[in-house]
Amino acid sequence: MSVNEGQLKRSLKLRHVVFIGLAYMSPLAVFDTFGIVSEITNGHVPAAYILVTVAILFTAYSYGRMVKVYPSSGSAYTYTRKTINAHLGFLVGWAALLDYLFLPMINALLSSIYLSAVFPNVPAWIWILATIVITTALNLVGVKLAVIVNYLMVIIEFLVAAVFVILTIRGVLYGVHSQSFSMIPFYTKDLSFSSVLTGASILAISFLGFDAVTTLSEETIEPKKNIPKGIFIIAFIAGVFFVTVTYFMQALFPDVSVIKNIAGASPEMARYIGGTLFQSIFIAGYVVAVLACGLTQQMSASRLLYAMGRDGVLPKRFFGYVHPRSGIPVLNILLVAVLAMSAMFLDLTKATSLINFGAFAAFTFVNLSVIAYYFKYLKNRSVKSVITSIVIPLIGLGFNLYLWYNLEESAKVVGLIWACIGFLYVLYLTKFFRISPPEFDHDESASS
Repeated sequence: MSVNEGQLKRSLKLRHVVFIGLAYMSPLAVFDTFGIVSEITNGHVPAAYILVTVAILFTAYSYGRMVKVYPSSGSAYTYTRKTINAHLGFLVGWAALLDYLFLPMINALLSSIYLSAVFPNVPAWIWILATIVITTALNLVGVKLAVIVNYLMVIIEFLVAAVFVILTIRGVLYGVHSQSFSMIPFYTKDLSFSSVLTGASILAISFLGFDAVTTLSEETIEPKKNIPKGIFIIAFIAGVFFVTVTYFMQALFPDVSVIKNIAGASPEMARYIGGTLFQSIFIAGYVVAVLACGLTQQMSASRLLYAMGRDGVLPKRFFGYVHPRSGIPVLNILLVAVLAMSAMFLDLTKATSLINFGAFAAFTFVNLSVIAYYFKYLKNRSVKSVITSIVIPLIGLGFNLYLWYNLEESAKVVGLIWACIGFLYVLYLTKFFRISPPEFDHDESASS
C-alpha cells in the first residue's frame, strides 16, 4: 500500500511518545487554574489533583488495553466503533473533535494574551498569526523535527517550573508571613469533598494530552508496546508533577484571597517570589509552553481528522490524504491552522468551555470499550480478566461520569448541541442507520 492511499510513516519511539504527550499537556498548565481551584476548594488544590490523577490513571489503563488491540490513529473513535457500534463511534469521534480542534485556538489566544501583556502596542492578531504559522510550519516539515523541538520546549518548561518551586520553598522558609509545610493542602477537618470534586473536574484539563498520543499509533514503532507504556508514564509523571508543584504553591498561599487577580494568580505569585525579573522569565516560559502545545495539538487533531477521513465518514479525498513523500496528512494540518485562525474572533472563555466536554466523552467511551470488548471478543474469563477488563474500567468510568456531570452548564449545553449536529450528520451519512458508516481496513495499516 502506498503512503498516499492511507498509511502513515512509522518513526516514533517510546521517548518520542512521552515527550509529545508531555508537551501536549504542557507542564506549565498547572499554573493556569491554581487560583480558581484554590478558591473553590478552600486551599486544597493538591487534594483535587490527587483525585483527578487517580481517575486519569484508571482511564490511562483502559487506553493502553485498547491500543494493544487497535493500534490505529483513531483513538476513542476507533475503539468505540470497533467494540460497541460504528454509529456511536462516529459520535464519540465527533465529540472528541471539540477537544482536538479547539485546543489549537486556545493556544493561539494564550500566545496573544501573554505577549500582548509584554508588548501592548502590537496588535493581538499578529501574535495569533505568528503562533499558528510557526506550529504549522514545524508540523509540515515532519513529525521527527516536531519531536526534537518538543524535547527542547518541555525541558524549558520543567526548568521554569523547577525554579518556581525553589523560589516558592524559599518564600515559605524565609517569608514574612507564617507559612509552613504541613498536610493542610491535602486534608483539614473542614474539607468539602464536593468542592474538591468540582475542582478536580476543572483540573482535568491539565491532563488533556496523555490520551492524544494514541492518535500517533500508526507512526509509532511497536505501538502495541510503546503507546500503552507511554500513556501511563505520561499520566503518572504529570500527576506527580502537578501535585508537587501545587503543594508548594498552596503552602506559600494557603489563602488566595490575598491575590488581586485570582484567574491570573500565577504571574502575580511569580513576581512575589522572584521579582519582576523572574516574572519575565516565567511569562517567557509560558510562551514556550504555548508553542509546544500548539505544535502537538495541531499534530493530534490532524491525525484524528485523517482517521475519520480514511474511514469515509468525512470526505476521504481531502481528510484521508497523506503526502506520498513525507507521510504527513498535509491538508488536515492546514485545515486545523485555518480553524485556529478563528482565535482572532473568539475569547478564551468561549473556546475553553467546550474542551472538557469532548475529553470526558472520549474518556467515558474508552472505558466502556474495554468492557464491551471483554463481553464480545475475549474468551478468557478468569478472575484476572474480570478485574482488568471490567472492574478497573468501571472505576475509571465512574470517575469520568461524575466529573462530566460537574462541568459547568454552558459547557454541557454547547457540547450537547455539537453532539446533536453530529447525530444529524451521521443520520444523513448512513441513510437513517440503514447502512453502516464507511470503514477503512485498519488491520492492514496497523500491521507492523
